[in-house]
Amino acid sequence: HAGAELGSPQLLCEEGGTPHSYKKPVDGLTVLSTNTLHFPQIFIDNEWHTSSRGRTFPTFNPATGVRICDVEEADKEDVDKAVEAAKAAGQRGSPWRRVDASSRGRLLHKLADLMERDRLLLATLETLDTGKPFLQSFFIDLDGSIKTLRYYAGWTDKIHGKSLPIGECQPANVCSFIAPALSCGNTVVIKPAEQTPLTALHVGSLIKEAGFPPGVVNIVPGFGPTAGAAIACHMNIDKVAFTGSTEVGQLIKEAAAKSNLKRVTLELGGKNPCIVFADCDLQLAVEETQKGAFYNQGQCCTAASRVFVEESIHEEFVRRSIENAKKIVIGDPLDPRTSHGPQIDRQQFDKIMDLIESGKKEGAKLEYGGAAVEEKSLFIQPTIFSGVKDHMRIAKEEIFGPVQCIFSFKSQQKAIERANSSQYGLVSAVFTTNMDRALSVSAALETGTVWINCYNALHAQTPFGGYKMSGNGRELGEYALAEYSEVKAVTIKLSETL
Repeated sequence: HAGAELGSPQLLCEEGGTPHSYKKPVDGLTVLSTNTLHFPQIFIDNEWHTSSRGRTFPTFNPATGVRICDVEEADKEDVDKAVEAAKAAGQRGSPWRRVDASSRGRLLHKLADLMERDRLLLATLETLDTGKPFLQSFFIDLDGSIKTLRYYAGWTDKIHGKSLPIGECQPANVCSFIAPALSCGNTVVIKPAEQTPLTALHVGSLIKEAGFPPGVVNIVPGFGPTAGAAIACHMNIDKVAFTGSTEVGQLIKEAAAKSNLKRVTLELGGKNPCIVFADCDLQLAVEETQKGAFYNQGQCCTAASRVFVEESIHEEFVRRSIENAKKIVIGDPLDPRTSHGPQIDRQQFDKIMDLIESGKKEGAKLEYGGAAVEEKSLFIQPTIFSGVKDHMRIAKEEIFGPVQCIFSFKSQQKAIERANSSQYGLVSAVFTTNMDRALSVSAALETGTVWINCYNALHAQTPFGGYKMSGNGRELGEYALAEYSEVKAVTIKLSETL
């Protein structure tokens, strides 16, 4: 690995370990153990930097509680340096602006190639840093990231204006999202989540290796109130894309309005409904709704946290859901047999347990789980409630944990009304074999995405985003390109002389 060649990134390991050791899981895949190479510094202008204020923060393995390493903490001064580098890289005549559209596509393909090469390392870092089961990191997260880069690599030479009237699409300049942003020719400043910075920082090393000019991509690990706030109110940033909580999204919009009215797209929380009709494939509905509820331990904006089941099949649906949940394997996220890991940190763990307790107190029936796996650990059992009522906290608040709430309904119209009675509107799902019903119900649901007889079917080609308090704007697909470009109308008066 290129730690020595790239300069300041260091070889680090968990406390008590030896650097760069390996282990073999039972399926024969070679995965890095917790003692691994990574890049724990600030990435600006294709170089690694220490914090301007000399501060670091620790990142922990949530499965063990062990500190992985200390990461340099970016502050306002570091964000200013990153924005300055990004702005210089986007100036007319710069190497990045001289790169033709097809060459931008080749750079994105090259980055995708390097992520393919380092897929094992990246998936391992992701699992160590987040607690997500390794196979999910390897086969879902990395696969989706690589496909998204390749999708937008194909768009670079197809973004153009129209000739009547003459139109011109221009980059939105400095912004904070990567594949569609780079496809449109922007420069980027990224602040990864403070709990999970390691994968993004390693991608920084691949950005440089791929040949992107200095300043095109900059990565500033740090905290929301400092580095994040500096980005949101920066006068030289033209566009911010944020994925996270609705509360923080509101703060970002406020900061954008008070600074330079920068464009903001938000992918925020969800309280996502599934409607399961009696004519559905029942076992499919059970499996898909649980994939939605328990994927990444429920720490997913698309979590299927409200499942409305038609009254005639409600009891059987609950029974099968319990049996299906018993098959979930809780354990070491690096073990390929594991399908359920820990929550990200103690704060999130405590919030989930508080909501589980509220469900019990407010009268929902705890059918399965509902407890921590071990004392002092961050593992929570997959949890199923039935008899959930719309006024309960677990029915209204985003839990962001492995809790499935099952409701019953009698009429289609009531089910739609209850599904829509939420401040959120991110995703929803309908399970039925009647396609007329599927299409009419999907049209009535107030969400940005509706899945029919499936769940979490996300693709690089398909636009993704929410209604209401789940955010605005769209990620992925052709629609995302509009978020990262400005339209300019140029009018020329032609001489009428023949």
